[in-house]
Amino acid sequence: MTKVSDFDYDLPQELIAQDPIEPRDASRLLIMDKETGAISHSAFSQLPERLNPGDVLVLNDTKVLPARLFAKRKSGATIEVLLLKQVGLKSWQVLVRPGKKALPGERLYFDIEGFAATVVDYSDDGTRIIEFAYDGDFYAFLEKIGQMPLPPYIKKHLDDQSRYQPVYAREKGSAAAPTAGLHFTPVLLDTLEKQGVIVVKVLLHVGLGTFRPVKVDILEEHVMHQEFYRVSPETADVINRARAAGGRVIAVGTTSVRTLETVADEEGKIIPCEGWTQKFIYPGYRFKAIDGMITNFHLPKSTLLMLVCAFAGMEHTLAAYHEAIKERYRLFSFGDAMMII
Repeated sequence: MTKVSDFDYDLPQELIAQDPIEPRDASRLLIMDKETGAISHSAFSQLPERLNPGDVLVLNDTKVLPARLFAKRKSGATIEVLLLKQVGLKSWQVLVRPGKKALPGERLYFDIEGFAATVVDYSDDGTRIIEFAYDGDFYAFLEKIGQMPLPPYIKKHLDDQSRYQPVYAREKGSAAAPTAGLHFTPVLLDTLEKQGVIVVKVLLHVGLGTFRPVKVDILEEHVMHQEFYRVSPETADVINRARAAGGRVIAVGTTSVRTLETVADEEGKIIPCEGWTQKFIYPGYRFKAIDGMITNFHLPKSTLLMLVCAFAGMEHTLAAYHEAIKERYRLFSFGDAMMII
C-alpha cells in the first residue's frame, strides 16, 4: 500500500503563477531523463531542439467551456454554478456553491433573458443535475454570461479568456484546461512540423476530478472520476506507424497520457475508440503507449503528480520538483513546464 502523504512537498505560495506568460512559449522548461533523473534547464521555445524527425507529439484538443455561471435564487441570493458534464439534451451535472439549499425543484435565474434552470437531482458527492430552459444556442448563452473556471489557487482575474485555452483547442466540453498545451504557439507548432515532428490530436474532456482533492489516506483506495475521450482511426494509424518506424511518442499533458494509455493494447498499439475512462495511473503502473511526456508542475498529493511519479519514478520526480522550486520556476496552470524523456 502507498500513502497519499508520500506525494507531498513543501510548496512556496509565491511560486504559484497568477498570470499567463507572454508570449506563451517564453515559459521555462525543465528537462529530466526518466532513467537517470538527470536534469537540465531550457526554454519552451527551444522544444524543437529536443525532438527528432519522426517523433509524434500528441495534443489534447479539448476546449474549455466558460463554465462558471452565477444565478439568482427565488430569494434573491446569488448562487455559483459550475458546469461539469452534459448528461442530457439540456441537462448538466454541476457543482453549486452554496449548495445545501439547492434542492430538487429549485429554480435558478440567470442575468440574461430567456435562460433559466431547475435543479432536478442531487448526489452524495455534492454534485447536482440541473436542467436548463432556453431557446437557441446554449453555447451562445454561455459565451455571454459564463466565465472561465480557473483553479482556486489563481486569485487574479483573467482579462483575456483565450489564455486559458491552448491555441489548438477545438471541441467544447472541458471544465478545466489541459494546461501543458498552454505553452504552444502557432509558430512553434509550425516549426516542429517543418522539422519532421508529427503532430496529432486526441480528445479528453477534463472533468470533475480536477477540482477534487484525494480524500483517502491509502492511494489504492482512491476512485478516479470519469472523463470522455476519443481517439480517431487516423490518429491511431499515424501513431502506430510512427512508433513502428522508431519514432518516439511524446504526450502533451497528463490528459493525453491517460487517453493513450486507456486505448493502448498490451503491446502498445493504439486502438481507435471513444468512451469514458476512469484510468488511475500511479507508481507501479506499466506504461505501454508513450515514450515521453510534457507536463506542468502539479499540486502536492494530486493524482496528476502521482501519474508523473509513475512515469519517472517518485525519487526522480520529487527531486525535480525540489530543483524547480530552488530555481524559482513558476508553478501550476499558468506556470512553467517539464519534459520527461
